[in-house]
Amino acid sequence: MLKIKLFLIFSFFFLNTLNADSQYYLTLRNEKVNLRQGPSLDHPIKLVYKKKFLPILVIDNSYNFRKVMDHENNSGWIHISQLSKKKAALNNEDNSTIFKKPSNFSKPLATLEKGRLCLVKKCKSDWCKIETGDYIGWVKRKSLTGRL
Repeated sequence: MLKIKLFLIFSFFFLNTLNADSQYYLTLRNEKVNLRQGPSLDHPIKLVYKKKFLPILVIDNSYNFRKVMDHENNSGWIHISQLSKKKAALNNEDNSTIFKKPSNFSKPLATLEKGRLCLVKKCKSDWCKIETGDYIGWVKRKSLTGRL
């Protein structure tokens, strides 16, 4: 009986540890993606996203649907066919600077407004190489939120 109790306690803590790390970012695959109230195509649409590569946080899953939350705390369900692993992020700081090289001493190229969508090319320790609009350069990793 003691072995069963220990096994149940161990299983409970182990499964909770797995669930704590189960949140991850994905991006929207298409220009138009429906956010639904439940995990099926029969559920009504809550809102329609119109921004390809918008990063969203996956917080749960049910068969072919993922429960997601966006940067404005809207949550709902999206079919997995509408999600992508493409790397993209939103700038979360006011007036972040894009630099030519991954250094504060390199040439500044542009200033990013808060909420600007950036495609992430690669990341090195504290810096990420991004593309946004006509600019390609490096930005501090801490100023980005999304799939890095």
